[in-house]
Amino acid sequence: MGEDTNPHKIHPSILKAAASITAKRAKTVIDHIIKHGHITTEELTDRYGYSHPPRAARDVREQGIPLVTFKVRAKNKRSIGAYRFGNPDKIEAHKLGGRKVFSKAFKQLLIKKYGSKCAISSEPYEEIYLQIDHRLPYEVAGEGIGDETQPELFMLLSGAAQRQKSWSCEHCENFRTLKQIEKCQTCYWAYPENYSHVGLKEERRVDITFSNTEAMIYDNLRAQAEKTKTTLQSVIKTALKSAAEFRSLLDALK
Repeated sequence: MGEDTNPHKIHPSILKAAASITAKRAKTVIDHIIKHGHITTEELTDRYGYSHPPRAARDVREQGIPLVTFKVRAKNKRSIGAYRFGNPDKIEAHKLGGRKVFSKAFKQLLIKKYGSKCAISSEPYEEIYLQIDHRLPYEVAGEGIGDETQPELFMLLSGAAQRQKSWSCEHCENFRTLKQIEKCQTCYWAYPENYSHVGLKEERRVDITFSNTEAMIYDNLRAQAEKTKTTLQSVIKTALKSAAEFRSLLDALK
């Protein structure tokens, strides 16, 4: 009899999906799990040189392949993390083979619609530094995330803002379990121009960038924070509160 090509009885749907992955780090993790059934954080670090194992696992998930995390014993008997393939029903076919590449024409359409600026900070950026992002995550909206015929379902983000949004979404209860699309539709990370919460938290948020000559304002605020042994955020909030109270006083005297 020939050698079993699927010794760990991995679901055929997983194997088929995995065959389309070419990104080096994700493929390394996938190939190891196919061969050995799982991969540990220790193996990712010691064998493959990945200093941040969760990032390598996330690469696989971002390619549409589901992974589950569990605990195993390391050589020194301590408990460490490990990853194996998850439920094949959770395969995200729209992600297989990497992120969708949008056309240049679509990016130009978004720039014409919103301006060449980050939707989160409202700061202007050169076109090359802006990324197209779905307003709603696929994990919640499914196929309702939209395509190039629906520019209103997309936004332009700087690299930093995209990473912030990704982290916040992945740690949001609605993203993980609730899956209620209306909650995403009223979230800051989807519609910063009109929102009622930030990742289900009762918050209001302003992202401010101090550019060029404005950097002096930032330096002064930071110096004040260090002098008063408080945070920069606290100094800015106090200044805004004082300005609002002064404005109210002027209005009362009119």
